[in-house]
Amino acid sequence: MSRAFVFPGQGAQTIGMGKALADAYPEAKAVFDEVDEALGESLSALIWEGDQDTLTLTQNAQPALMATSLAAMRALEAEGVSMDAAAYVAGHSLGEYSALAAAGTLSIADTARLLRTRGQAMQAAVPVGVGAMAALLGLDFATARDVASAAAEGDVCQAANDNDPGQVVVSGHKSAVERAVLLAKEQGAKRAVLLPVSAPFHCALMQPAAEAMAEALSHVPMNAPSVPVVANVIAEAVSDPTVIRSLLVDQVTGSVRWRESVSWMAEQGVTEMWEIGAGKALSGMVRRIDRSIACKAVGTPEDVKAAAKSLS
Repeated sequence: MSRAFVFPGQGAQTIGMGKALADAYPEAKAVFDEVDEALGESLSALIWEGDQDTLTLTQNAQPALMATSLAAMRALEAEGVSMDAAAYVAGHSLGEYSALAAAGTLSIADTARLLRTRGQAMQAAVPVGVGAMAALLGLDFATARDVASAAAEGDVCQAANDNDPGQVVVSGHKSAVERAVLLAKEQGAKRAVLLPVSAPFHCALMQPAAEAMAEALSHVPMNAPSVPVVANVIAEAVSDPTVIRSLLVDQVTGSVRWRESVSWMAEQGVTEMWEIGAGKALSGMVRRIDRSIACKAVGTPEDVKAAAKSLS
């Protein structure tokens, strides 16, 4: 049986996430301590006792979700599950950074600082209210892409996340995204709804953020990952740090090709995926992409013990 470890993206954040892991495993607590030290603030206090709206701010949610994922990974390792148990790692948007940290390409401290920079740069790239994102449900990717293109009318409107066979997210100028919602309904979408996000991620409007990340990534050492990383923007595995660095820059303005990434791993023989960290959003997507893949969420001490037992 071939398995992949997959790491969630923004939207999975909840107050209290990772606290039980940190209480149960010193190795998990050490991850939160390392992130706090790297950022020069107690992000863990915000994650465990703070305000949901403050945690949801992009600059906080991104390093917080990574910390929770890495805490779960360290707990798994404490139970004897090494990265060698996976044939591939992958992550949804910011989750790709979690995957790279788990595979040893980036240190946890560098990953935390990069994600803080990424969150701030993405927020600063477009004034609040100028951009938007919308989920189009019940349209295939080709139709959703055509809807985005037709809705642009000189503005930016792009297919940003190809999540699963019936869920595509579009991103761009607010007026264009609102046109896409209407067009999608005309094209037979079951639902088309604006998302409660603070910026239009994964589209050309993020170019200033891509430039900021190119600069930040140029100063950070990278190792070859211990397990190949399936990159969002090309939907196949990479192991060369130079290529990974370049793809992380492309990812800021490029589409998250999650549906294709999961299908590619299935074609390589992956039959089991473990979602490492907060929530179960990816597990739901994976099931809709390929029902033959078994998916397990690993976000609590009980999940960790069950996952370790299944491997023993």
